[in-house]
Amino acid sequence: MNVLGIHDGHNAAAALVRDGRIVAAIQEERLSRIKNHDTFPARAVERVLQMAGLAPRDLDAIALNGRHQPRHRTREQLMAAVREAGEESLGARLRQLARNSPINSLFRGLRKQEREEECAAAGLPRDRLTFVNHHEAHAAAACWGAPFRKSGEPLLVLTCDGAGDDLCATVSLARDGRLERLFEIAEEHSIGMVYLTVTQILGMVPNEHEYKLMGLAPYAKGEAVDRCLEVFNALMEFEPGGAPRWRRRAGVPHAFGMYRHLRDALEGCRFDAIAGAVQRWTEAMLCEWVRRAVAATGVSRVALSGGVFMNVKANKTILELPEVTHLFVVPSCGDESNAFGAALAAWGAVHPKASEACSIPPLGPVYWGEAFDTDALQRAVAEAGTGLSIETLDDPAERVADLLARGEIVARFDGPSEFGARALGNRSILADPSRPELVRELNEAIKNRDFWMPFAATVVCERAGDYVVNPKDVAAPYMILAFDTTARRQEIRAAIHPCDFTVRPQVLDKAANPAFHAVVRAFEARTGCGALLNTSFNLHGHPMVYSPADALDVFRRSGLRRMALGR
Repeated sequence: MNVLGIHDGHNAAAALVRDGRIVAAIQEERLSRIKNHDTFPARAVERVLQMAGLAPRDLDAIALNGRHQPRHRTREQLMAAVREAGEESLGARLRQLARNSPINSLFRGLRKQEREEECAAAGLPRDRLTFVNHHEAHAAAACWGAPFRKSGEPLLVLTCDGAGDDLCATVSLARDGRLERLFEIAEEHSIGMVYLTVTQILGMVPNEHEYKLMGLAPYAKGEAVDRCLEVFNALMEFEPGGAPRWRRRAGVPHAFGMYRHLRDALEGCRFDAIAGAVQRWTEAMLCEWVRRAVAATGVSRVALSGGVFMNVKANKTILELPEVTHLFVVPSCGDESNAFGAALAAWGAVHPKASEACSIPPLGPVYWGEAFDTDALQRAVAEAGTGLSIETLDDPAERVADLLARGEIVARFDGPSEFGARALGNRSILADPSRPELVRELNEAIKNRDFWMPFAATVVCERAGDYVVNPKDVAAPYMILAFDTTARRQEIRAAIHPCDFTVRPQVLDKAANPAFHAVVRAFEARTGCGALLNTSFNLHGHPMVYSPADALDVFRRSGLRRMALGR
């Protein structure tokens, strides 16, 4: 059974699921070169069908993420909407009234027709369209992706994001691929929207720069944070009786209209204290929610999905809860993952036997994009013109390791592209993690990143215990979890947070990516360090490179001096 999954909103994406297995998935931004592109992913749809060797007529189902999807917005339109929703203007009041009237149903019907027309324009048959509830898609990605899914045993699935299909969070139980929703929280109480709004108040881009607040938070301490924390603690409360649900406190505005409320309440507070407080509050809210969900269900094996769980520090606090014995977080679990989440939900809805459901392997490596052959690489180099010094390598892993051990920064472009926000070796910029002096060069000459932001590490699984404190032995292949570091942290000090010494690792198994694993092991043979600093191959504010032409363009526009292109 072939199911095409489509997310046609912020950070649009397409995925192809065949018989319960993801065979291709691409974000539209990689092809359009527009960061977090909010659009119908026509290019990605075309590309995943090509990769799967299918025509639209070969599809058994086409699953769209969300029964409703807001109209496409630019970054500037989103920022204007967040700001204006918090104003007590006539327009804002009329829009809120419309949301609670039959006008909203009429608009959603028109919007559904628009989405159907976008599918038709891409050559997709309308009679195979199905619209999957937003949080059901998130939950399906978590349910099917979990590596500890077992026949007959329940799995606790939690979803949490800004909003989707009128909800911001759900609690479900999964058993043999079947999901039962137990609790849900309406979008008006969204903690994700609070974090988004604070991101904009601090002068950064909402739905994009939340990670910058998370990176800044550890630098903030003391009474300044405590004072800001009082503002956030006054926003929400948990229901009495222990149920895993929270709600706005009396007098607190709808989560989509908090801009003015929070801006005024936080006036005069230091920017770092605000970041520290909203991070602490978010962690506390999520941990209490997880405790209550475990207590309500008696299930301690937990799977998480939704954009709020892109916050790796919050995931760390959840992992450390004694109530949680197993934890899985969907890689790049923002709405882009709902392309394959919707496809898995649609496939699972017609799956004939629960016993067969357990034969479907967990998510595994996420290198779901295109690989480019030698001819394509050579054409791209020829089209790039003069000014490049080309060296043909017999053993790229050894040569790259030599350069890294000498303190050079090397971009690596090889194999199929990874899906999602994290560079996992095939579209990466690499460096020696023991050399903190390289951080400035990476930030200023190449990546143009904010000075406080940490880099990440790729650690071969054979050496993970030397650097990563992971007492529950949770799998960490996706850079979606943060951990404390061991006493050997100095060996990877350029790839950890410089304030709290946490690391966001890709723990790399040889079977997942043999060629990249060979690079790290070759570097280890020269230096004794079984890890590399790994950051995404892109310029700040631009998507990760996808094609050889993208890689050569970034190489020329940045301060990079070395790039390994293919094998």
